[in-house]
This record gives sequence, C-alpha cells and structure tokens, in this order.
Amino acid sequence: MFQLYYKTPKDWAQVVLSDFNRFLQDHAAAEKKASGMAVSMFSHYPDKPLLVEAMVNLALEEMNHFRQVIRIMHERGIYQAPDEKDPYIHALRKLIRRGPEEYLIDRLLTAAIIEARGCERFGLVAEALPAGSLQTFYKVITESEARHHELFVELALEYFPREAVESRLAHLLNEEARIIAALPYRPALH
Repeated sequence: MFQLYYKTPKDWAQVVLSDFNRFLQDHAAAEKKASGMAVSMFSHYPDKPLLVEAMVNLALEEMNHFRQVIRIMHERGIYQAPDEKDPYIHALRKLIRRGPEEYLIDRLLTAAIIEARGCERFGLVAEALPAGSLQTFYKVITESEARHHELFVELALEYFPREAVESRLAHLLNEEARIIAALPYRPALH
C-alpha cells in the first residue's frame, strides 16, 4: 500500500537481540495496547459499521497475539513489565488533529503507520533470529502487521476522498520518519 519514509537500519535488531526478554515484554504491551486501541475505535464510532466490524476483528486478533507473546514469555520464565509510555506513540499522537473529520482520518492513518512500522521491525527481528519456532512466530506476526496497515488505509478511503487520504498520509509519513529517526535504539518495538 505505502512505503515508510525512514528505513530502520538492521543494527536496531541487534539491540533487540541483546535483551530479547525485555523486547518480549514490550511486544506484549504493544499487542495489548493495539487491542485496546481497536476497542476504543469501535466504541467511538458505533455509527460506522465497516469500521466497527473491522475493529472488533482487529481487537480479537491483537489480543490473540498478546496471548501468544505471554505464552512465549512464560516459557522463558519472564512476566509482564509495568506499562510505560511509548515515546514514539506519544509523539505520533501529538500529530492527530481535533475536529470530528480530522480526528478520524488522522487516527486511521497514524494507526496505519504504526502497524507498518511494526511490520518492518518484526520482519527485522524475524531475519535476525536463528531458525526455529521463535523465528517462525515473528514471520507470522510480520505478515499479520502487513494486513493491519492496509486495513487502516482501506478504512480511511471508505470515509474520505483518495486525495485527502494520500495528502494527509504523506504528511504523517514525513513526520513519522523525523520522529523515529530521532529516537535511540532500545530493546522495544519503537
């Protein structure tokens, strides 16, 4: 659908592998928060049946991913960490405009970008992991995230003209590239 404007260097994955247990904790938190975001979306827009159905399905899928990551963590003898504010998500949320139409398009498009970034980074993790069940898991998660970012753009196109979606997406991608490039590497998704 669209390309991110900043490509994460492969060095990032080495930071993740250096503290993979911490990365798993962050991954679990990200899946839980993604499910919560989907619930928030279908709660906020009950008059948009396509969005409601898509977000109900997404909430369930993200919660299933959360369950899978928790299972991996427990197998490794680690548990959830306290939730922390994600500096990347926090910075992206500041870009969301107010006003009913602006808020909806920005929410959909920032969600698309977050999912695209997750797709890219889970793919880097899958490449960096040795062959085995963990690598397979991250390959599957990567494919899932690819579908998610496409879903949010498709929903935006349902409710807004293509030109408006493409223009706003380009602006948000530009801002996201600036944000992600400035963040230090850490054993976390963002």
